Amino acid sequence: MSLAPEISEKLRLSFGRQSMMATFGAEIDEIALGQVTLRAAINDGCKQQHGFAHAALTFGLGDSAAGYSALSVMPLEAEVLTSEMKIHLLAPAQGEYLEAVGKVIKPGKRLVIVQAEVFAVANDSRTQVALMTGTMVPLLPR
Repeated sequence: MSLAPEISEKLRLSFGRQSMMATFGAEIDEIALGQVTLRAAINDGCKQQHGFAHAALTFGLGDSAAGYSALSVMPLEAEVLTSEMKIHLLAPAQGEYLEAVGKVIKPGKRLVIVQAEVFAVANDSRTQVALMTGTMVPLLPR
């Protein structure tokens, strides 16, 4: 089943309203039914004291990728909120940019179970730096 164009447009408009993603310089790389990929440069304003990407960048990018993957399987009138998100930091995030791939693991009417994998990319190297799992909640108009 393919993603309806109006859902894709809804995700892009919603993403454009996220000031945190704008602060990170994040962009949507791909949108598919149940999967969204985001990327953000590892700029000097998003590094921790050792020069690696701060975990806040990793978490924020992964959370948004997972949330938009969930929104892609929800009804057109729905919005989405994160209910719970767990992160496993697997390696220092160093490179040119981070790429977060959010995926729906189990869709549902009340809860959507999601996963995000975050990778640090430098030249031809792609290293997984985080694995996240979480629960998204659809917000429907009353």
